[in-house]
Amino acid sequence: MAEPRIRIADVTDEAGFRAIPPCADPGFDHRTCDYWEDAARGSKAARLAWLEASAPDPGPRRAAANPFLADADPSAAAAANPFAPPAARKPSNPFLDEVAPAAPNPFAPPPPPPPGADPDAPRKWQLLGRGLKVAGSYAKVLFLDGVASAYCQFGPLTAYPRAQRTRELYPALPDAPLPAVITCIATTAAARGGGLGLRLVAAVCDDLEGRGFTAVEAYPEAAARPDATSAATPEFWLRAGFALAVADARFPVMRRELA
Repeated sequence: MAEPRIRIADVTDEAGFRAIPPCADPGFDHRTCDYWEDAARGSKAARLAWLEASAPDPGPRRAAANPFLADADPSAAAAANPFAPPAARKPSNPFLDEVAPAAPNPFAPPPPPPPGADPDAPRKWQLLGRGLKVAGSYAKVLFLDGVASAYCQFGPLTAYPRAQRTRELYPALPDAPLPAVITCIATTAAARGGGLGLRLVAAVCDDLEGRGFTAVEAYPEAAARPDATSAATPEFWLRAGFALAVADARFPVMRRELA
């Protein structure tokens, strides 16, 4: 009998995002969960509407014009403030009227476009894709014989406000340098018992070490049902080579030092 073929892929585009396997409990959904990204209102619930393209955030509203002042008019120069310090003068090159930007090298290949999620992409893919330009992928999918069977979400601590809030409960934890975190590890019900979650966590730890992190933490909820928690159980993390850093009755902290 042939050995099962295992492939682990980073989620770096929307096709990879769509390949994330479903949760074992249909009430939850990795593709719509924002539990870790929203410290106060995040949810693990399945929200089918979130799988569709979402409108971009319009950003802060523009302040209303002051009716007692002329509205911004490029043709009208503002009166100088005699009490304001003079604006810094841009240094000039005495040998050139303007410093021209360097001409592109016609023999060099054009730089690849920066990765990331489109502004109208599904909300969860926007959350996962926001770090691609800076820190790299925030998620991996394990395929068993071509079938998506396990999922892991991770990244720098600063990307996950709920993880930061949980960690702040324990000031004894080292805070320099900040660790990476694994916020979600899950295996489909059909693929349970084969050690796929452990293999995926090992791959994530190797990846994070290669990115320069010196430690990684996870924050399981000790009393939660196995399919209702996104961060597995303390026993799982012990099998994955983590140590119990904080023995809290509800939110223990599991930590693994990276070489």
